[in-house]
Amino acid sequence: MPLALTFDDGPDPRCTAHLLDVLADAGARATFFPIAPRAAAHPRVIDRIVAGGHQIGLHCGEHVRHSVDWCRRDTARALDLLGSIGVRPTLWRTPWGDTAPWSADVAHENRLRIIGWTVDTHDWRGDTVEEMLRATKDELRDGAIVLAHDGIGPGARRTDARETIEYVVRVIEHAAATGLELGIPA
Repeated sequence: MPLALTFDDGPDPRCTAHLLDVLADAGARATFFPIAPRAAAHPRVIDRIVAGGHQIGLHCGEHVRHSVDWCRRDTARALDLLGSIGVRPTLWRTPWGDTAPWSADVAHENRLRIIGWTVDTHDWRGDTVEEMLRATKDELRDGAIVLAHDGIGPGARRTDARETIEYVVRVIEHAAATGLELGIPA
């Protein structure tokens, strides 16, 4: 199983584009969980994600904690919005990774598989690349799913994704040095 890089809260026209350049240079694939209105606002970025062989999952329409009825409506709206730009996700990462007893039902109703992560970069806090590497390096192995952010979501304490992109560069170097394959979650 590959080491999977995943990105939430995008797309951001500048940061996601730069991140896609880094991934392309390395021949690496990743999974993106965009906020649906942002994806619809930047369809060229979404097209580039797809053209690069990356996977797109559902994150949300609105990045908030929710009730079951609200979640059903938000999921339907978000899937419709993504569908309008040619994307039909099969994976769902709920906002903050929060799940409730009914989350599996909503996923099943929409033919989605909920996916979490095993490695958290905490990049949203504004951690430096060195802090992120120190905290995660021992967990970067086959089958690990790395959570990072290509966009600025609610509660973020940073203004861009520069440190995240540099972290990805370093993870790519680490993977090459240790024989790890980078890919999409199994």
